[in-house]
Amino acid sequence: MSLSHTIEELSHRIEQSLPEGIRQTKGELDKTIRQAVMNAFQKMELVTRDEFDIQTQVLARTRAKLEMLEQRVADIEARLDPPKPAE
Repeated sequence: MSLSHTIEELSHRIEQSLPEGIRQTKGELDKTIRQAVMNAFQKMELVTRDEFDIQTQVLARTRAKLEMLEQRVADIEARLDPPKPAE
């Protein structure tokens, strides 16, 4: 679900929970509710699903590279300091 759809749905639910007299001023009320919801979401520092997916992919690539580098370091260390034969 997109952020704009979530905001729209939440605004609609808030509007429906208000008394009928207040709902009649729909235009201004709708704008005010939508702005309040958007401000609340911005304060939460939410990210979009696309941003989250991109960061997940970056993390997966970074992990894979780290594992590869760790293995290379282990191989180099093994070559530089071979195990001593048992006496």
